[in-house]
Amino acid sequence: MDNENQVITDVKVNETGKVVFAPDVIATIANLATAEVEGVSGLGGGFADSISGIFGGKKSYTKGVRVEVGTEEAAVDISVNVKYGCKIQDVCVDVQQEVKSAIETMTGLRVVEVNVFVQSVTFAEEKVEKKVEEPRVK
Repeated sequence: MDNENQVITDVKVNETGKVVFAPDVIATIANLATAEVEGVSGLGGGFADSISGIFGGKKSYTKGVRVEVGTEEAAVDISVNVKYGCKIQDVCVDVQQEVKSAIETMTGLRVVEVNVFVQSVTFAEEKVEKKVEEPRVK
């Protein structure tokens, strides 16, 4: 992971104290919001994400998401896989809107940008019908 994703950010709340967000929290919100968008088949990740997924065995909710968080603002880079046949531009705009809305609603941070990187186009898997052999009558 990048060192900048390890920085924990605090947001002042009135005079009673502060709320602290780890960047992974923001990345998880972005991941889950993106998963809800019609036309997104998954989030993309780099080679390191692929290897950690193979050996780690657990699902990473930060895969394919990079965030920069300040005291009042956040910026998100997100890599997506889009289903074949969908209008890619529309899917990307929907991702931007959903991610921005989810982060702002849940954290109170202002999202200054959501950059969407289309990493691949995926195709629906063909369903293979198994042919059941009928028993032969002798």
